[in-house]
Amino acid sequence: MEKMTNQELAKTFQLIADLLEIKGENIYKILAYRKASESLSNLSQDVNEVWKLGRLMEIDGVGKAIAEKIDELLSTGHLDFLDKLEKEVPPSLAEMLQVPDLGPKKIALFWKQVGITNLSELESAARNGRLRNLPGMGEKSEAKIIAGIEALERRSTRLPLGRVWPFA
Repeated sequence: MEKMTNQELAKTFQLIADLLEIKGENIYKILAYRKASESLSNLSQDVNEVWKLGRLMEIDGVGKAIAEKIDELLSTGHLDFLDKLEKEVPPSLAEMLQVPDLGPKKIALFWKQVGITNLSELESAARNGRLRNLPGMGEKSEAKIIAGIEALERRSTRLPLGRVWPFA
């Protein structure tokens, strides 16, 4: 089995935090996963080495529960908690958080009220005026969502020099 990198682990915990937030989970639980994600992302040494030494809980923001999840991910490459969460909340909803001015509450509203689970469904619903009658929404909100999605599509796939230089 291929070992996971710090960045892959960080992305996994970021996804968990996003899905928990859309689900409407306790804010402290969400913040704990975001903190762990940030710490793993900024960790100066390979998390696999820290894991082998049994020192996961020495990482800032990693307590017993998150250390157990890291252990499960590194030993099996899989996380049951995330699987269960993805059955409750479609993972594609997390992509919608990239749209400017769209937060987890709005995304949850679109998902629960209109059945929207991805960006293309969201764009279609906004263009067809299916969002304007939802609480806190209107024609201007739909126009902002469309503009936000279009801006995302125009975004460059180029990476900053500082991120690619170590690989060059």
